[in-house]
This record gives sequence, structure tokens and C-alpha cells, in this order.
Amino acid sequence: MNFFDQLDAGGRLRLPAGETAFGDLPWNRHPDFEGVELKHLITGQETGGQFSCHLVRVAPGGVIGTHVHRDQTELHEVAAGSGVCVSGGARLLYEPGVLSILPKGEPHEVTAGPEGLRMLAKFVPALL
Repeated sequence: MNFFDQLDAGGRLRLPAGETAFGDLPWNRHPDFEGVELKHLITGQETGGQFSCHLVRVAPGGVIGTHVHRDQTELHEVAAGSGVCVSGGARLLYEPGVLSILPKGEPHEVTAGPEGLRMLAKFVPALL
């Protein structure tokens, strides 16, 4: 089982105020991109708006179309599958173990490979 699946099924957020089991959290369809689902592991509610972390599933050949986060720096941690991210005019190959930093205000898009793509997306400050 890869790290992504471990987080999805059995991961936990432990804070002094209590614990959240990630397996109890719902998957949410992305409001703008078909074949993209998000699970919000850590939101601004838990971090005072400073940070958020989300599992991202992209279906085979799916695309997170060109978009910009005006106020957030984003970190992608690729856990499974493959794909390509286009950011800053560069084509970045995504495969397990790859980290990519997307500066705030930088347009970017991600296209999943034939087996789909699984990654963590982290935002500073929080996206949600």
C-alpha cells in the first residue's frame, strides 16, 4: 500500500483538541475539473488559516486545468501514478517521490498519465 492509500484509509490528524480519522472524511468532486477529487485533510479551521493539506486524485488522462492561486504557495507531493505539471513555462514530469513548489500567482496545470495521479497538495496560507 502506498503512502497516499495509507493516509486515505488509516491516516489521522492528532491535535491537542482531538483526533480526526482521514478515512471518515469525504471525497469531494472538484467544482471546476472533471475527474478530479479532493479530500481535505487539514483546513484553515485547524491552523488559524495558515496552512491546508489535501489528498488529490486525478483520473487517468484527467486534467486540473490552468488556474492560479493568487494568495497561496502550493506544494505538490506525488505519491502514486504519473503526470505532467506545466508551471512557469516548464514541463515538470510527475512520478512518485517528486515534489514541486508552485509560487503564488503562477498559473499552472496538471495532466494525469494513463494510470491516473495521486498526490498531496499543501497550501500556505490555507486554501480552505
